Amino acid sequence: MSKELKKRIVTSFFLLSLLVLMFFFTYILIVSLIVISVIAWIEFYAIISKVFSKVNNKNKILRFVYKFISLFYMVLIIYIILMAKINDEKLSLFVFYSILVSIMSDLGGLIVGKIFKGKKLTKISPQKTISGSIGSFIFSLSLVPFFINSIIINSFYELFIITLLLSLTSQLGDIFISLLKRKAKVKDTSDLLPGHGGVLDRIDGMIFAIPVSFIIFNYF
Repeated sequence: MSKELKKRIVTSFFLLSLLVLMFFFTYILIVSLIVISVIAWIEFYAIISKVFSKVNNKNKILRFVYKFISLFYMVLIIYIILMAKINDEKLSLFVFYSILVSIMSDLGGLIVGKIFKGKKLTKISPQKTISGSIGSFIFSLSLVPFFINSIIINSFYELFIITLLLSLTSQLGDIFISLLKRKAKVKDTSDLLPGHGGVLDRIDGMIFAIPVSFIIFNYF
C-alpha cells in the first residue's frame, strides 16, 4: 500500500467519524459546519483569485460576484443543514442521505475508475472516466436497500431515481470545481487534508447535492 493511499484512508476514517458525530451531536454539527464552511470558502476564493488574476475592472467585478454568490451559498448550506437537524428529523435524515450518496459517488468513481479505467469522461478532469462515473452510480445505489424503510420516501423506485439524481448532481459539482482548478492551474484546492487535498475537494459534490435533496424533500 502506497504512502499516499495510507494517508487517504486515515483521513477518510477521520472525516467519516466526524460526520457521524455531527449527525448525533448538534453542538459538534454547528461548530464543524462553521469551520468547514469558512475553510471551503477561503479555498474557493483563492482559486477564483487565480482564475481572474489579471488586474482589470472586469476581473475585479467577476471576483466580487463569485465572492458574494459563494458566501451566500455557503450560508444557505449551513441554514439547510441546521434547520433540518433542529426542526425536522425526517429532513435531517434525508440531507444526511444525500451526503452519504456524495461520499459513495466519490468512492465508487475512485475505485471503479482505477480498476477499469477506459475512456475519459471529460477533458475538464482527465482522471475521471466513464467507468468511474458508472461506478459512482452503482456505489450510490447500494445505499437504497438500507434506507428505504428509514426515509419518508417509501417507494423503492422513487428512492432509486432520487439517488441517481443526487449522484449525478454530486458528480457535476465535482466536475465544476475541477473546471475551476484547471483554469487556476492547481491540482487541489489546498493541502490541508493529507491524501485528499483541500476541504473543498472533499465536499464539492455535497454542497451541490444538499440543496437538491432539500428541494426534492419539500417540493416533490
